[in-house]
Amino acid sequence: MDTASELQATVKAMVQPGKGLLAADESGPTIAKRFATIGVESNEENRRAWRSLLLSTPGLGAHISGVILYEETLGQRADDGTPLPELCARQGILPGIKVDKGKVPLMNAPGDEITEGLDGLPKRLEAYRQQGARFAKWRAVINVSDTLPGALAVQANAQVLAAYAAICQASGIVPIVEPEVLMDGDHSMARCAAVTERVLHAVFHALHRHGVVFEHMVLKPSMVIAGKKCPQQASVQDVAAETVRVLKRTVPAAVPGIFFLSGGQTPEQATANLDAMNRLGPLPWPLSFSYGRALQEPPLAAWRGQAANLVQAQRALLKRSLLNGKACAGQYEVAQESMKGA
Repeated sequence: MDTASELQATVKAMVQPGKGLLAADESGPTIAKRFATIGVESNEENRRAWRSLLLSTPGLGAHISGVILYEETLGQRADDGTPLPELCARQGILPGIKVDKGKVPLMNAPGDEITEGLDGLPKRLEAYRQQGARFAKWRAVINVSDTLPGALAVQANAQVLAAYAAICQASGIVPIVEPEVLMDGDHSMARCAAVTERVLHAVFHALHRHGVVFEHMVLKPSMVIAGKKCPQQASVQDVAAETVRVLKRTVPAAVPGIFFLSGGQTPEQATANLDAMNRLGPLPWPLSFSYGRALQEPPLAAWRGQAANLVQAQRALLKRSLLNGKACAGQYEVAQESMKGA
């Protein structure tokens, strides 16, 4: 199979009606914070046990088409010795991999950041492919205030995202392009909308300049919402309308799927907002989810590091996945939150 056909096949497997992506690619410091909330030490065995629990959840493939893994997880095995990427494949879930190396301050741009990791990326992608990865993810971080982001940050992050996406496609790996406009701070929803529109314009111009094939990538954006500390928080309907408006202005219809990040929203908020957007259709692209904490928080609370809680935790994950699957079709109802684990 030639590279273009392979990329198309991967995209088709990722973008399926009623299915989204599970983001299980937390870095060491991030997963340590998550584990701290339930009093569990972040060591390799606990991380392996947790991610094995997630990936072995019976029936997960009904709502999840792909999972973004951390490099450590790609080489780990379940209790029975099965490689974790193979656990995914058994359920028809594509394994993917986070490939950026995290954010650092952007020089001569106080308050702005840039993501590292392009050096040696082609060789790393080759190794990840041999371990089963079929898509990759790169996160760019955009800080928001009255003055941030600066023009340099917008252009530099767009450039790096585009370079990463071009390298992925040349390697037969579908790139997830993730420009996250952070919800930290006290900025208004209007400010978030203006920044998001600016960032997405820059990203797609850069992708075009780098020759990235839009049909062979997916976008992972943040929703248009007010900062966490903003006294005026918007309604679900306003978040949906404003997010869709910005996407229609910036994202080519050729992009096969948009998978939102949850970005600090509660599991219920992230599901309700996605559902409201899909009720505004028809839209040029399917709108789905690529949630980390908004999918993992309920099962993590149920698990608490105890093997005896495995089934209860898996049911909590399945329930959230099911509800988000309904949101992909605009068929989620708040009353469904009270149903028992799937």
